[in-house]
Amino acid sequence: MGSSPVLQHGCVEVAVYSKILILRFPKTEVKKPVVCYLARDYDLTFNILNATILPRKEGILVLELSGARGNFKKGVSYLRSQGVQVKNASQEIKRNHQKCTHCGACTAVCHTGALSVIRPEMRVVFKQEACSVCELCVAACPSRAMIATPIKESFFQ
Repeated sequence: MGSSPVLQHGCVEVAVYSKILILRFPKTEVKKPVVCYLARDYDLTFNILNATILPRKEGILVLELSGARGNFKKGVSYLRSQGVQVKNASQEIKRNHQKCTHCGACTAVCHTGALSVIRPEMRVVFKQEACSVCELCVAACPSRAMIATPIKESFFQ
């Protein structure tokens, strides 16, 4: 994504920087309103694309974060200082059709509906355009058919 439109902030024009990020919260930080401080303290806006909190485990949040480049960097530094793992969503999820056994384990963790089972055939279907790259299916797949791969193009274009 990178730099985007210019925002009028008083009499000064500020370039808006925007990226899609994957945030992983350790279980100690899941209940804290860490992301809200991005808006209040760093003047950043966020659009939540996907969120999952696993019981007694980590939280995963995929969001588009936007604001002035300096504020963006400070906001990301703040997240890291709170123990949040921040990854750029410059990757996509792919399925290796030869490894997939159509067991459906991935569909149980997919909150966007990108993975579903076609009945009565019991065939798993993957709609990549609906995927938020949370990577839960990668961990859930017993045959390791779901993989995260880097992409060269901008995410979600």
